[in-house]
Amino acid sequence: MSHPSKHCTIRFDRERYERILALATEQGTTPSEIIRAAVDAYVGTTAMLGSSHRRLARIGEFMQLALDVIISEQYPEFRDRIIANADKRLEQYHGA
Repeated sequence: MSHPSKHCTIRFDRERYERILALATEQGTTPSEIIRAAVDAYVGTTAMLGSSHRRLARIGEFMQLALDVIISEQYPEFRDRIIANADKRLEQYHGA
């Protein structure tokens, strides 16, 4: 069964287009095929990434909560210093 194709116009900046063209030339295909493959890869992984991101967020939240409980109960004297160092590193490495 043949599926009719739809035409879509897309614009790229020169640098991005040159990278796509170079990749297509290297692989012996067309820029359109490179773009189709990229779209297929993105669309195919969107659902998986959504659940994966939720899983990673849950793991991160669990670890943060567990550490906070452990530090609060067993090492309360270090809690403020740990938070201050975390804030310092956040600004140093992430500019926030």
